[in-house]
Amino acid sequence: MEAKTVGIEQIKVQDDGTFPNSRFPALLYKDVLDIPVLFKAAHVKNQFEKNGWSNSWDAGIFEYHHYHSVTHEVLGVYKGQTTLQLGGPNGQKVFIEKADVLVIPAGVAHKNLGDESGVSVVGAYFGGRDYDMNYGRPGERPATDENIKKVPVPANDPVYGRDKGLFKIWK
Repeated sequence: MEAKTVGIEQIKVQDDGTFPNSRFPALLYKDVLDIPVLFKAAHVKNQFEKNGWSNSWDAGIFEYHHYHSVTHEVLGVYKGQTTLQLGGPNGQKVFIEKADVLVIPAGVAHKNLGDESGVSVVGAYFGGRDYDMNYGRPGERPATDENIKKVPVPANDPVYGRDKGLFKIWK
C-alpha cells in the first residue's frame, strides 16, 4: 500500500488534571490511505505492520473518554466518519473519515462523539505492545503518569516508516 503525500496536522492537548494527555501532539493524516474495494481492514493492518505497528484490532471507537498509559496508538479509518474528542471533556474535537490516520500519544484521552458503529478503524500499537485502559478515575494517577514517561518514541511512523511523520515530529 502506497500512502498519499499529505500534510500532518499536529493536535496538542495538555494535562487537564484528570487526563494526563501528552507533551507530544496527536497527529492527523487526512486522506492518506488508499483504501481498496476488498479486504479494507486487512489492507490497513498490513500497512501498519509493515512499519512495525501491530497487535491490531478492527472495530469502532469507544463512546467514552479513555487513554492508554503504556503505549501510543494508531487508528486507520477504512469506513465511515465521526468526530473524536481528544484530551478529555474540554478537549479538542477532531473530524476523521475514511482514509484518515490518527496517531494518539500515550496518555491522550480520546472519545467518539458519534456512534461507535458509524466508523470502522484498524487500531495498532508500535512494536505490538500491549495496551491498558484508563478512564480518568481517581487513583489512576500518578501510576499512569510514570508509565507514560517510560513509553519510547517509536522508531517508525505507521504510514511513512522512517521517512517522515512522528519519527521527526516527536523528536
